[in-house]
Amino acid sequence: MREKQTPLDIDYRPVLPHRRDWRIGCIGAGFIMSECHLPAYVRAGFTPYAIASKHVENARKVARRFGIRKVYGDHRALLEDRDIEVIDIAVPPDVQGEIVSDAAQHGTHIRGVLAQKPLGVCYKDAEKTVSLCAHARIRLSVNQNMRYDQSIRACKWLLDGGYLGDPVLATIEMRAVPHWMSWQKRQGWVTLRIMSIHHLDTFRFLFGDPQFVYASIRPDPRTSFLHEDGICLYVLEYENGLRAASCDDVWAGPFQNREKSDSYIRWRVEGLEGIAQGTIGWPAFPERRPSTIDFCTSFNQGWVRPRWNEVWFPDAFQGPMAQLLCALEQDREPEISGRDNLGTMALVDACYRSAKEKRAVAPQEIH
Repeated sequence: MREKQTPLDIDYRPVLPHRRDWRIGCIGAGFIMSECHLPAYVRAGFTPYAIASKHVENARKVARRFGIRKVYGDHRALLEDRDIEVIDIAVPPDVQGEIVSDAAQHGTHIRGVLAQKPLGVCYKDAEKTVSLCAHARIRLSVNQNMRYDQSIRACKWLLDGGYLGDPVLATIEMRAVPHWMSWQKRQGWVTLRIMSIHHLDTFRFLFGDPQFVYASIRPDPRTSFLHEDGICLYVLEYENGLRAASCDDVWAGPFQNREKSDSYIRWRVEGLEGIAQGTIGWPAFPERRPSTIDFCTSFNQGWVRPRWNEVWFPDAFQGPMAQLLCALEQDREPEISGRDNLGTMALVDACYRSAKEKRAVAPQEIH
């Protein structure tokens, strides 16, 4: 194995479906839909066919911008449109379940649903959603889009190819001040189900499910509405000895100015045969700052620093829709299926339990 050479043609892009004209019904016309989903879909050549929002004027504005043919003021009317084959949901988690439940009544023409993360307000809520879609024979997938950030995809490629050897330690460090959404005030939670869920799902994508997680959380001093999980630290313990840890700091110091607070997301994976480390460009949004990866292995001389132009917001949003459409074409489960995402939801709930009970928690306790 020592003779292995590290090629530079890393496969980091998503596999796209053969059919690009799957008719997509978009539910929600807010920031995530208008600035992330739809720009990525148009660039990939997908077909957003209809859009619905309770703020119908917003839906009309977004439809004009992206050339969407039909506009509805209610999601139920959109779901009844028999021309629509796939539903793309971008609404708060506490109302998403109702929409999926309504979609399940139209399984004769709706073949796939791409839901937002978190899949529900808790594991049990997500489990109900998965069951509804399974009963209706609708392919359910979850928009865990960090899996399609180019630096994370490249790291997964290196791990799968054995270039880093067995992983020993993995870390993510986030220092960034998000713009919290107004709907979060009614949830009573902030970081674990909104930001940390990306990192927990990324650890699952890279390494599989851990045995235990230990979490410690405290409120964010800047966020005024009631919550517990502002600043979150957690460690995942794997049976093979791997430890994965993250520090998710949405406080990032007293300054909201990005430069003063030194906003960033950095990750690092150390293996027996190499190291990979990178940055996630999202904190600079709306500036297009591409994510990066640098790696050094025992199979090559020095550090390798490939660079690509894609950014997480919005380019990585091609991936979750693409893998759902590919699954429909091939009549199989999506890579990020609703059932697989229950593992991520269990891990999030395990973090809450761990922080509350001051102990390591097995995700199986939630399952």
